[in-house]
Amino acid sequence: MSEIRCRDLSRAAAAALLLGVLAGCVAAPEESPDSAALVLAEANELGRFNPVGGHGDSGQSQIFDGLLRLAPRDGSSSLPDLVPWLATEMPQSNAEGTQWTVRVRDGVEFTDGTALDAEDVAATYKAVIDPASASELAPSYDMLQDATAGPDGTVTFSLKYPYAGFASRLLLGIAPSDRLTPGLAAESSLNTDPVGTGPYTVTSLRPDELVLSANEDYWNGAPEVKTVTIIHVPDDNSRAQRLQSGEIDGTVLPPRLAAGYEDKPGYSHEAVGTADWRGLSLPSGNVFASDPQAVKAMNLAVDRQGMVDHVLDGRGVPAHTPVAAVYGDAHNPEAVFPYDPEAAKAVLDEAGWLAGEDGVRTKGGVRAAFELAYNASDTLRRDLSLAFASDMSKLGVDVTLLGTDWNVIEERRNDVGILLGGGDKPYDLDSQLFETLHTAVPGSGSPFANPGNTGSAEMDAHLEAARTSADPAERTAHYRAVQDLYIQEPGYVMLAFINHNYIQRDMGWENVQTVLEPHAHDVGWGFWWSLRDWTKG
Repeated sequence: MSEIRCRDLSRAAAAALLLGVLAGCVAAPEESPDSAALVLAEANELGRFNPVGGHGDSGQSQIFDGLLRLAPRDGSSSLPDLVPWLATEMPQSNAEGTQWTVRVRDGVEFTDGTALDAEDVAATYKAVIDPASASELAPSYDMLQDATAGPDGTVTFSLKYPYAGFASRLLLGIAPSDRLTPGLAAESSLNTDPVGTGPYTVTSLRPDELVLSANEDYWNGAPEVKTVTIIHVPDDNSRAQRLQSGEIDGTVLPPRLAAGYEDKPGYSHEAVGTADWRGLSLPSGNVFASDPQAVKAMNLAVDRQGMVDHVLDGRGVPAHTPVAAVYGDAHNPEAVFPYDPEAAKAVLDEAGWLAGEDGVRTKGGVRAAFELAYNASDTLRRDLSLAFASDMSKLGVDVTLLGTDWNVIEERRNDVGILLGGGDKPYDLDSQLFETLHTAVPGSGSPFANPGNTGSAEMDAHLEAARTSADPAERTAHYRAVQDLYIQEPGYVMLAFINHNYIQRDMGWENVQTVLEPHAHDVGWGFWWSLRDWTKG
């Protein structure tokens, strides 16, 4: 689980005003002057293209290809399949699950004209786990001991321990070995001058604009969209305004702004399904919030469906645990907290948290109160925080909101609750759950991985057994047990799995596909995830 680089309250009125404008006044766009070009607006900073540093780690890069690629089974409503891409076939493991072998496709060239080979694959993965790289991805490859290129065009991945979901780690883009010089991944020339095997190349890069051009020599056929211009527009309202004016062809928007494009002529709006959750970690240094009975009460008192209906505009589903329904038999549909404010009050009464004169509960002179921090640049997290605080006030719990930046939140993670997001690697259930629910291991993972250090030895044992077992039925049983334990003693207040909202002008393109998405939501996803496959009707 990691945090994406995800407005203050004063902008709420402006957002509401713009929503009204969009809802009533979105005109059909004019035809683009260049039907083979696309202009998109992106909230995140442009650049940082080094795959070793994390670019395109779920296979969404347009510049790099991975050994495997995602293949949608039912749009974005189901987990996708993993299919060979730069690999000629699916990886094969030994009986112990500690060695995985992949054969690399022949006849593929990087955009600098050099041939792809097994050495490039091995070098990319070795760079990720090299401490000198200081790669953000390194914790996700903790199981990887080494990657070795063989003379027959194969790569052997040697693992420290059996890892059943290793195939999901093979979506990472591959870079030329001669560009993977030792040192910090963040300082590599690949960040601004990338060389990959993907369908697009970087023509120009400025802080405010990126231009991609079709790789006419792409091994799987040159894409029909020839030029993609991506402009950096961090403000949600500004992106919506530019879309309305025709300055851009598409973007990602929060749900309330995206609602203005619902069923509007000339535009397509897609609310893409995800395993991306929003929820609260709770401060371990706070007497009330660290009381297991208080955590149970808060889970009973939060109106998840109300948040989905009003904050998400219906684009999402309630979350009770980090396990979404897309995980099939491993998902326990009975692992839920009913919305029952009266039961929540009874739980707190029994635990000795009694209503005070000002309506806030106390116990032994300690108030039922804590701060909830959220990234101030993220309007959705702000609105979810407001809704949660409102629900808690009815329970007699005083939640004070703190809109700030991630640096401050990280420093204070032990004494504030945090409005978190997760699901950054959802294509195997281990990477959806392990860091979030396993008790903290000092020195490993993100500082936002289980910041409250909740959990139990019993839950840890199930998580560890599930990640090493090659038997799907056994893994399913362990994950069902994890959910049972979580419901008995929750460590978070999960709120919702959110949909990602993408808007695009209708330009006559066909074969536009979406896929179940991770936590990331930018113009590498949505409609544009399948950009290489688009065709003109």
